Amino acid sequence: MSTINDVARLAQVSKATVSRVLSGSRGVKEASRQAVLRAAETLNYKPNAIARSLTSQTTHCIGVICATEHVQQSTGYLQALEKQLSQHRKHLLLRFASDAPAVLRAVEELSSGLCDALLVVGARFALPPLHEDVIFIDCLSAPDAQSVACDRQFAAQTAVEYLSRHKRRDIALINFPGGDAARETLQGYREAAENQLIPFNRQRVIEGESEPRIALQKLINSRVKFTALLVTDDSQAQEAITLLRDYQISVPEQVVVFSLDGSTRLPGQSAIPAIGYSLEGIARKAVALVLGQDDEHNRVRGTLLCD
Repeated sequence: MSTINDVARLAQVSKATVSRVLSGSRGVKEASRQAVLRAAETLNYKPNAIARSLTSQTTHCIGVICATEHVQQSTGYLQALEKQLSQHRKHLLLRFASDAPAVLRAVEELSSGLCDALLVVGARFALPPLHEDVIFIDCLSAPDAQSVACDRQFAAQTAVEYLSRHKRRDIALINFPGGDAARETLQGYREAAENQLIPFNRQRVIEGESEPRIALQKLINSRVKFTALLVTDDSQAQEAITLLRDYQISVPEQVVVFSLDGSTRLPGQSAIPAIGYSLEGIARKAVALVLGQDDEHNRVRGTLLCD
């Protein structure tokens, strides 16, 4: 079994340098860091986690509270976070939470010496006040300095411009139920509509409704004309498509559905137009925040996905 001395010898660095690299400490030259990582991989060196934590007073575990209700999105985020954390010899300690009290319970548990930092991922509900060291990923409302968020304003602007170019100017929006994401999405929607000389019709915007089906029913029952529909994510898009067809509204012939976050190609169907985000890029920024390597640019812009 390889030892830290073997790694130091192969990497041609001191044992202290190996220890700093494997603990994720700063102040190590990049060339030395890469040499240590290569040597550890070559030798299949795995430091004793218990002994290391007793020595450094750290667990090398990062607590992740997954608060998103969509299984596919949860899986994507967790895979991306685990990949980024493993590159820094950190381990992911997972808890799930579906509401604010559950988040508080998870934070209390994980903060009792089980991990060195905390991440909350994908909350679509109002979060309770939390410790200033907690980092938020894609949550509807979170302090900017502690948050990695999608650029919702840019997403809405891009969507409206795309639909306008495709002669869909009667654009409805089912917005987030509240928070910064809702405010930014509406701002982007209105600015792009103004730039495209599209009159703003308040009836085409549904806000404050957490149930997508109810929101869409409100829109349909208002009898306002719409030839395109913006929804917040892929799951909501699929639900909207099903309901529109129940109302004998053909998609995309009569109404184009546009997802502001991700798109899944279902069997026998074309992928809907959407804004896509790199989960790996988001995870990379979040882990940088955890390690104190923030580049102060934690608003992530998506890209247009369309056939």
